[in-house]
Amino acid sequence: MCCTLYLQVQTDCSICCATNSMCLIFISLSAELVKAQRYAVDVTLDPDTAHPELILSEDRKQVRNGDTWQDLPDNPERFNWWSCILGKEGFSSGKHYWEVQVGNKTYWRLGVASESINRKGYFPLDTNNGLWSIWLQNGNKYEAFTDPPVLLHLNPPVSLHLSVKPRKVGVFVDYEEGEVSFYSVEDKSHIYTFTGYKFTEKLYPYFSPGFWYSRDNSAPLIISPVIAVPGNSSTPGHTVAPNSTDC
Repeated sequence: MCCTLYLQVQTDCSICCATNSMCLIFISLSAELVKAQRYAVDVTLDPDTAHPELILSEDRKQVRNGDTWQDLPDNPERFNWWSCILGKEGFSSGKHYWEVQVGNKTYWRLGVASESINRKGYFPLDTNNGLWSIWLQNGNKYEAFTDPPVLLHLNPPVSLHLSVKPRKVGVFVDYEEGEVSFYSVEDKSHIYTFTGYKFTEKLYPYFSPGFWYSRDNSAPLIISPVIAVPGNSSTPGHTVAPNSTDC
């Protein structure tokens, strides 16, 4: 009886410790996200960079693929191969955060691009080409595209195993630290962080709603207002004011 009771207490303590550890991890991640949200910036889309199949909303906060090539000027800033678009304002210092509603889309890519990123023709979408991004492919495959080493086939992009499918993604850039982080906003979890980079040129928010594979991917990407999270210094449920001094 005593042994049984001891084992039960030991088991209960183990469960309690594990639960407490998970709670501490959740609190830590929540605090990390709240800290990033303090650097919210107002991001709008730059139509001059938009791939000809992309359709923007009037307020330049939404973008979707219209599956029809529009007759647009082939200016130097415009992407003509990859279905993507950049934010209007770039930054060359400071910390910056924004959120994008991805909903139930089956394909999307988000991140930041260097000012000198290639705009014409095919090129690998990775850090060696000035793009720090994560993507969702085929509705269930998440990847972060890191620097490809010499033997690229031995080191594919980092596969991300997410417990909850993100519906809203937060992007945080710390220019001086050389970091780009991604968060699942609704469950306050960390997705991935690119670290150890030395940024030397202006960076721009990067968005790709993907190609028109089916109606499952027809919804737009939506740049959303950053809402204060409970525990933030702002009032819960209220919009965090953009940090204009960092932009």
